[in-house]
Amino acid sequence: MDRQQEFVLRTVEERDIRFIRLWFTDVLGVLKSVAVAPAELESAFSEGIGFDGSSIQGYTRVFESDMIAKPDPTTFQILPWRGETHGTARMFCDILTPDGEPSLADTRNVLKRTLAKASDKGFTFYTHPEVEFYLFEALRTDGPLVPVDQAGYFDHVARGSAHDFRRAAITMLESMGISVEFSHHEAGPGQNEIDLRYADALTTADNLMTFRTVVKEVALEQGVFASFMPKPLADQPGSGMHSHLSLFEGDRNAFHEPGAQFELSKTARHFMAGLLHHAAEITAVTNQYVNSYKRLWGGQEAPSFVCWGHNNRSALVRVPMYKPGKGVSSRVEFRAVDSAANPYLAYAVLLAAGLAGIENEYELPDPTEDVVWDLTPSERKALGIRPLPQSLSEAIEIMESSELVAETLGEHVFDYFLKNKKREWDDYRAQVTPFELKRFLPVL
Repeated sequence: MDRQQEFVLRTVEERDIRFIRLWFTDVLGVLKSVAVAPAELESAFSEGIGFDGSSIQGYTRVFESDMIAKPDPTTFQILPWRGETHGTARMFCDILTPDGEPSLADTRNVLKRTLAKASDKGFTFYTHPEVEFYLFEALRTDGPLVPVDQAGYFDHVARGSAHDFRRAAITMLESMGISVEFSHHEAGPGQNEIDLRYADALTTADNLMTFRTVVKEVALEQGVFASFMPKPLADQPGSGMHSHLSLFEGDRNAFHEPGAQFELSKTARHFMAGLLHHAAEITAVTNQYVNSYKRLWGGQEAPSFVCWGHNNRSALVRVPMYKPGKGVSSRVEFRAVDSAANPYLAYAVLLAAGLAGIENEYELPDPTEDVVWDLTPSERKALGIRPLPQSLSEAIEIMESSELVAETLGEHVFDYFLKNKKREWDDYRAQVTPFELKRFLPVL
């Protein structure tokens, strides 16, 4: 037994932890959990906990359903909302087959495989997400949603519910070792943003799964409803998860080159070119729901076109302003990802696209200084600016022919993801919407 496992066992005993929740996600990024008693923890470390994989979205077929969840002791944290006495803790798990091999369906392992490829080239992949979400007075599917306030971007609402909410959520996150960098009210009524501090991509993805759980828990405690739906309100901004990305070689930021344009190295420029080159192919993963395309194509500063710019918030890839003397902060921002994405798969395909740009030395096109939404279609065409997919159907059609996404996700996840998304599109397409009834029923 290693030191980390011993630390977990000792902490469980000293802190009177009665339940240890083992967390993992299905292919779509929905959190799954099984609780074990302290007496079973040593066995869980050595042998794992068996479960029926055929009951989890995208895992296995019935006749090969046995799976094993093996906890990662480095992810151990006490859940602060479960009380001080007789507490509950959690650990993320790696999913294995009965013979101990990594499961092909484990999206956490998809990211670990991609990170290993980067590591083979000497790179560590760091990410910093800006997570947006809405707070509503209650969950409603049969009437208008009511935001908790009517505030706007950066508004300070004295004793406002969103202000108190963010403080409670951040306190809870930091008690779990998840560092928060910024928080503020976003542009939509009841919309908020909390930015997590830079971390390696696997830690970030684990933190995001915890983040979404914490936000939901705090919302329940405060009698409101939190939603990460990409576009819950038709006439208001959608919720994105702009992600800042960088590669490090040891302690050196591989994206930084003093004196270069925007202080960006050749490695950074090739990485950005890879993001742009493969953007349409990975969109189904970074924006996985039919509703995601209401955000991408609904205006309100969502990125719709494949281009990059320096400090240009209408671009898909943005180079934030460089801070003199802070080479470690050189980074690029990918703005399409929404808050409902599976973070393991999203960061895996973003990294794979960037690495492909480095390996193949893709040339970065000229930056776009214009506000892309204000250009005419002919002007965008003349500048070589292509649109992102305009629907989930278009996105999965493009993804289906992508060698990069197929290789990154692996055959099992790739096939299941496509089947699930095609079914979602078919279900969506079959609906008769309130828009159609209101527009056509009276006149047809």
